[in-house]
Amino acid sequence: MAQWQWIDKDGRKIFSDRPPPTDVPDSKVLKQPRMGAAVAAPVVAASEPASAPAAAASAAAAGKDKELEKRKAQAEAEEAAKKKAEDDKRAKVRAENCERAKAAKATIDSGKPLRQANAQGELIFMDEAARNAELKRAQAIIDSDCKR
Repeated sequence: MAQWQWIDKDGRKIFSDRPPPTDVPDSKVLKQPRMGAAVAAPVVAASEPASAPAAAASAAAAGKDKELEKRKAQAEAEEAAKKKAEDDKRAKVRAENCERAKAAKATIDSGKPLRQANAQGELIFMDEAARNAELKRAQAIIDSDCKR
């Protein structure tokens, strides 16, 4: 039986028959053995067969195993749902980026004179080099975000 209990640096509860490492602060020690206390033997009623405590212990362990499996399955389901929600969110953002890039490419391909702000904040017409650079940027976004 574990006489020592403490919380390790990762937040896990540790049970041991040896004291915790010296780097564990006293505030993290949950249980330690009592000095001079005698260990009491479990009392078994005379009417119970000797195998009854073992059967009760195995039934309790089986119940805890089922509960542990249930919690594990629930945690896995929550993790899967969270991952699916994140994937759906990323897919939605990619779809929006795709549509914006397609619209920008169509505008650039239209041949109409386009304006952009320069370093001073003044609006100037895009020259052919700037138009080609924007066209490449829009096409790169389309290539990366419009895949399905």
